[in-house]
Amino acid sequence: MSTFTTVLLIIVVVLIALLVALYFIGTKMQKKQALQKEQMDAMAQTVSMLIIDKKRLRIKDSGLPPMVIEQTPKYLRRSKLPIVKAKVGPKVMTLACEESVFQVLPVKREVKAVVSGIYITAVKSARGGLETPPPKKKGFFKRLFKK
Repeated sequence: MSTFTTVLLIIVVVLIALLVALYFIGTKMQKKQALQKEQMDAMAQTVSMLIIDKKRLRIKDSGLPPMVIEQTPKYLRRSKLPIVKAKVGPKVMTLACEESVFQVLPVKREVKAVVSGIYITAVKSARGGLETPPPKKKGFFKRLFKK
């Protein structure tokens, strides 16, 4: 065999091994995510709260408890999270929320939200209605093919 075919064969074998490893890691992560989702749903409760402010902040700047900051992986500490400051009963709390919920939450209004720990997972209703995000502008090719 020539050296070219040998090199190609080695590259193909390495790629196949990499794909198999990624498949097993992916299925393991999916099971872990499903288990976490079940736990979040079990802990969920509906709470009435007044939304004071909402921003995208780094975890260090968010005002979340130090225990939460320590538990986050190092590579995620620089990423920005949707953070909501809300008054729940007499306490002002800092909460994290899902991206889809963050876009809909109205500021300075009372909201009934589903909360699991310090994580807002859904919004049930709001006085004065929920904000609907403006529709995304369609690209040139989408408009062209629609005609």
